[in-house]
Amino acid sequence: DNVKITGAIRYNWDNGKVNGERFNNSQLRSRLTFTGKVNDNWDYVGLIENRQVFQDNIDMSGYGEDPNHTGEDGKTQFQRAFLRGRLGGANVRAGRLPLELGHSEGDIYNTRFDGVTVAYGDKVRLGGYYGKPSKYDWRARADKMDNGWKDAWGVNLEADLGKNVTLWAGYDKFKNNKDVKPTRDDNGIFNVGAKFIMKDVSLAATYMKSSSDTAVKDNGFYVDLAYKGAVASKPGSWGLQAKYYYEGDGVIISHGWDNNYDPGDDGGWKGYKIGANYTVAKNMVAEIIYWDLKGMKDTNKKSKTLWTALNISF
Repeated sequence: DNVKITGAIRYNWDNGKVNGERFNNSQLRSRLTFTGKVNDNWDYVGLIENRQVFQDNIDMSGYGEDPNHTGEDGKTQFQRAFLRGRLGGANVRAGRLPLELGHSEGDIYNTRFDGVTVAYGDKVRLGGYYGKPSKYDWRARADKMDNGWKDAWGVNLEADLGKNVTLWAGYDKFKNNKDVKPTRDDNGIFNVGAKFIMKDVSLAATYMKSSSDTAVKDNGFYVDLAYKGAVASKPGSWGLQAKYYYEGDGVIISHGWDNNYDPGDDGGWKGYKIGANYTVAKNMVAEIIYWDLKGMKDTNKKSKTLWTALNISF
C-alpha cells in the first residue's frame, strides 16, 4: 500500500515530407510509473515503457534499421529509475531520470540522464546537475545508441518577478567522447530567457550560444506564444500554441519534440510550429501540431510534418 501506480498512454499518427520524400508513422506508447514511499522525505520512482509500431516508413538508415518497420520496439524496458527527496533544504534526484534543459519543450536537452540533480529555492531557484546522457534512444530499437558524450554538468538560475514574469539563465557543459565522435569537440551552451504571462496568454523566448568550434551554427533562439492550454482533469479545456525556431546544431544536444525530423548534418533548423490541444473527456487530451522547418546548411533541407495524438492518463 506504499506504492502508487500511474500511467500515460499515447497513440499518435503523423505524416509529412522531408526533401520531397513522404513518410508516415503510427504507434502506441505505453508508460507505467511506480512511485514507492521510502520514508517521509524520499521516494523511489521507476518507469517502464513499451512501443507498438503499426506503421513506419521513416528512413532510419542512419540508425542501421530497415525503413519499413512494424512491431514492438525493444519490448518493455525500464526507462527511468531514480530516488527523489529532500536533503537539507534542497530537492535531490539521483539515478536514471528525466532531464530538461532550455525550457519550452527542452530545446537543448530533453531525455533520460544518468546522474544527480539538485534544486533549491522558491521564488528564486538555483539548480545544478552532473552525470551522463543516457545511451537509450527508442529509434535505435534493437540496441542502445551512444550519442558520444562522456559526461555533462550544468547550473541554472530562475527568478519570479511577481506572478507574471519569470527570468532564467543557465550554462550546460557536455564533454565529448572522441572514441565515438572523433571529429566533434566539447560543447558548452549558455542560455538566457524570459516568460511573460498576460491572463490566458503567455510569451516565452530563449537565446542560446554554444562554444563548439565544429558546429555549423553555434547559436539559436526560439519564441513561444501560447493561449490557455488543455487541462487533463477539465473536459472542454483547450489551448493554442505558435512557436518560431532558429536553432543551430551547436545548441541542440537532444531536442524534446515529437517531430520525426532529425536535423542530422543539416546544421540545425529554422521554421515554425503551430498546434492545438483539447480535453475530450477527463484524462483524455487530443492534440494536433504542424511543423514547417528548413535546415541551416546551404542545402536548405525542408521538412513538413503533421502530428496528431490522443493522450490518456490514469
